[in-house]
Amino acid sequence: MIIKYKFATGEVTEVEVSDEIGTVILDSRREEHANNERHRYHTAFSLDDMTYEDKDYFSVDDNPEEALMRKEAAKERKAMLSRLTPVQRRRFEKFEDGMSIAEIARSEKAAFNSVKESIESAQKKLKKLL
Repeated sequence: MIIKYKFATGEVTEVEVSDEIGTVILDSRREEHANNERHRYHTAFSLDDMTYEDKDYFSVDDNPEEALMRKEAAKERKAMLSRLTPVQRRRFEKFEDGMSIAEIARSEKAAFNSVKESIESAQKKLKKLL
């Protein structure tokens, strides 16, 4: 009987073994697969432990009104940012995330003054919209 072993590198090796040993190996593989499937099916997950995509907008302590207000504010922010050019929006969001103007300029391979003017222009546009 020929048994195939597949390594993590993707390499496959074939080994010839006696029928008796081959049967033991195949049974062991089937049993391991069945145990893995059984474990996956019966594993319990706590919903309290899960992290949610909208965790910024929803908290267990919030009342529905606060959650709705936060969601509306996020929607307004998104609408205001859509008024910026793609370059301004990208640079402004990086600046909001805490990157310095020099870091943004380096990451975009752009001139420092160009990035600075772009961010200042975005800030002026957003102030007008408020």
